[in-house]
Amino acid sequence: MVLAGTGKTGRRVASGLLAHDVPVRVGSRRADPPFDWQDDTTWEPALHGIDAAYVAFYPDAAFPGAAATVGSFADLAVDCGVRRLVLLADRGAGEAERCEQAVRDSGAEWTVVRAGFITQNFSEAFLAESVRAGVVALPAGGVAEPFTDAEDIADVAVAALTGNGHGGRIHDVTGPRLLTFAEAVGEIARAARRDVRYMPVTPEHFISSVTARGVPAEYATQLAGLMAEVFDGRRAAVTDTVERVLGRSPRDFAEYAHETAATGVWDTRAGSSG
Repeated sequence: MVLAGTGKTGRRVASGLLAHDVPVRVGSRRADPPFDWQDDTTWEPALHGIDAAYVAFYPDAAFPGAAATVGSFADLAVDCGVRRLVLLADRGAGEAERCEQAVRDSGAEWTVVRAGFITQNFSEAFLAESVRAGVVALPAGGVAEPFTDAEDIADVAVAALTGNGHGGRIHDVTGPRLLTFAEAVGEIARAARRDVRYMPVTPEHFISSVTARGVPAEYATQLAGLMAEVFDGRRAAVTDTVERVLGRSPRDFAEYAHETAATGVWDTRAGSSG
């Protein structure tokens, strides 16, 4: 089962498993049977017949209360016969580390896939609108981040779900180099051939700006709190995880920017049709 199976990493994990001829049950509220993190009565029916699960908590493993929910799910999963759990966790976030411990305590064979700021946030989340508007305002200052591509996260997760030797391991996935947010947005601007700039803002400004665009206030507040926690330099390092696990280099941000710009998602007209 792939939880958050229609999200940035989940849908890629599901596709990767299917490419390996592994039967997949997508865990989402619209699936049959449905799965809803906020409704634990949906969990057991969705777990019937499952022997391995990709555990991506929604909205985020670093948000308050995630560890208690993930722990309850992991315990139930083991009771239902699930043998292997692969958890998606945030690098450097305290609540995500508590999620990791909850999965370790479940008794399942576990693997943790840690990731930082997912590159596709610029194109598959609310930041796509910011790029189209020409200003990406985040409370991240000038910190460097090893932007992590969702394709790399998914491929590592698929390896952990289907292969041997991953049990009891933490796979800390990063991109190949450190970039500040100003540098990352600059890569997007060059690829899209548009004037796009990064503007560092306070958490309060970030919350007010995104809620004005329709992002729920509670989510915006928790997201701002997460950014304040992790964008202090603690994640400013790259790892060789992708090379070790997959035998290839991680996807570079510039490659992502050029391929994504070619889809037109950052064109100003892209927002008007949706």
